[in-house]
Amino acid sequence: MISVNDFHTGVTIEMDGQAYQVMDFQHVKPGKGAAFVRAKLKNVQTGGTVEKTFRGGEKVSRAHLERREMQYLYNDGDGYVFMDTQNYEQLTIMPDQIGDGVKWLLENMNIQVLFFKENIIGVEMPNFVELKVVETEPGVKGDTATGATKNATLETGAVVQVPLFVNSGDVLRIDTRTGEYMERA
Repeated sequence: MISVNDFHTGVTIEMDGQAYQVMDFQHVKPGKGAAFVRAKLKNVQTGGTVEKTFRGGEKVSRAHLERREMQYLYNDGDGYVFMDTQNYEQLTIMPDQIGDGVKWLLENMNIQVLFFKENIIGVEMPNFVELKVVETEPGVKGDTATGATKNATLETGAVVQVPLFVNSGDVLRIDTRTGEYMERA
């Protein structure tokens, strides 16, 4: 149990059988009456947000999220097959549980899978991935002063905007949080 007075951003709590992450909170002490805590909570399973007011000192259950390192093996047509790096068990994760991370998945890549009560609630991709450019237009000499960009298709099928000097075959570092080109690797 955790007191609402001890809330801080990122804490996960359990309410109504669901896990919520504290996104924002405010301790309020009115001049008259008891203190209370107003919190903005994000449901970690659905992504929806709710605002809830708690009495000062109220106790709530802390949600225990388990992170397991898993290695991506292959796409079986329905979902993505991962192997637990500790016990070598394989499980299939559906694309909607991975979200936008699907376009950065490369075979043998390790990611963190989040579990709540033995159910998969999401995945944490590495912040940066290194992927090879399989197709891009050649840059036009003399166009570099404008800071122009062009599309590049990566080995996972993702398309990103890159500077004109990037060529097919180059390995790029991509930020998975924003989908932006960072540098050549």
